[in-house]
Amino acid sequence: MSLAAEVNFDGLIGPSHNYGGLSDGNLASATNAGDVSNPREAALQGLEKMRLLVRAGLVQGVLPPLPRPNFDLLVSAGFGGSDAQIIEAAAQASPRLLKAAYSASNMWTANAATVSPSADTGDGRLHLTVANLSTMLHRSLEHPDTTAALISIFTGDEHFAVHPALPMHADFSDEGAANHVRLCAEHGATGIELFVYGRDAGESAAGFPARQTRLAAEAVARSHGLDAAHTVFLRQSKRAIDAGAFHNDVVCVGALETLFFHEAAFEDAPATLEALRRASEGLFAFKPVMVSEADVPLGDAIRSYLFNSQLLQFPDEDRLVLLAPSEVQDTESTRRYCEALTAGNGPIGRVEFVDVRQSMRNGGGPACLRLRVVMTEDELEACRPGVLMDEERIDELQAVIRRTYRDRLSPSDLADPAFADECRMAREELLRVLELEELA
Repeated sequence: MSLAAEVNFDGLIGPSHNYGGLSDGNLASATNAGDVSNPREAALQGLEKMRLLVRAGLVQGVLPPLPRPNFDLLVSAGFGGSDAQIIEAAAQASPRLLKAAYSASNMWTANAATVSPSADTGDGRLHLTVANLSTMLHRSLEHPDTTAALISIFTGDEHFAVHPALPMHADFSDEGAANHVRLCAEHGATGIELFVYGRDAGESAAGFPARQTRLAAEAVARSHGLDAAHTVFLRQSKRAIDAGAFHNDVVCVGALETLFFHEAAFEDAPATLEALRRASEGLFAFKPVMVSEADVPLGDAIRSYLFNSQLLQFPDEDRLVLLAPSEVQDTESTRRYCEALTAGNGPIGRVEFVDVRQSMRNGGGPACLRLRVVMTEDELEACRPGVLMDEERIDELQAVIRRTYRDRLSPSDLADPAFADECRMAREELLRVLELEELA
């Protein structure tokens, strides 16, 4: 076993953050569609969350915003001419398509990729498979640029394997780490990997879309060379999906030996627990923390994003810390539950609340904003240093954001061709701070 750290790579929220209402099954996105957003506040809130973890002594990384608007989409849809002409024509003929081209949804890096650390993989390298996000148009645009960013950050074949997205077909629908959990005794030790899916290939059902297929999960596990004995495929409950849990991380989060989840998260909770106990046998003592419907109704869990929290091991603390959105504190049932949870002697000892309200209004909590990557010392050394945060770099990024981001953005503002130039220039400045100029 090698020394390793769990690095949270948060998405740096882009200048086109807006409430487009593009995500079917995401209740917050639908509720706030058309509202005025504040991209500057959103990005600053995300960076303050990163600062909190840096100050706690954790390793914090960042992934840059993708180029927006996505002119490839608009040109493919038949719009031509100069950039300004393309935007003006799209705004007239297809405002929803223009909103998709401007979407800043890659800020939710839990959907960027599925990650298996070198301790679990057949070839001893860190593997990342970029998610195709094929269910939603605005998200399906992300994977080419996400692949380029990950290849720039995780450089070299000796330590890293970055796999392209799976085929863009409904049977291979893949939403990345939002439907994946790793449990282990220590980050550098062999762990078990949980892949959660909502449907089988070819299966369809009424209600909100189940965005992850079992076929996609199995393909990722194969390409990462995972040990079948320590790999578990679990079915998310239809009830949870139809209640608004469009990803499993809306109803479940895990860290080290602990899985924290709502009783309605999985189709068959008793079978799920038994499968996880078998897979973890000989590796660690599995610690499930199941929240009952009586304690927290499923609707409250989804509205507050209790489970879309980061579950973290802080240095010098013997129990885990739940980094929860402030909405958990504002919801009576979840606040009461957290008080009882930390008063006991279970594996979660403390809850800390963070303000990410701009992200939450679009349906993404603290856990949506981060991709967990367990890295050894050698892998950290090989990673691009500019994306690893300290307070000075956070200050630099915040200075760029205060100078270049709008504090008010409505969907109608996307029709202004000058806004495209604003987005490009802001992103170029951020890439300079992150030492990723080649992505401009």
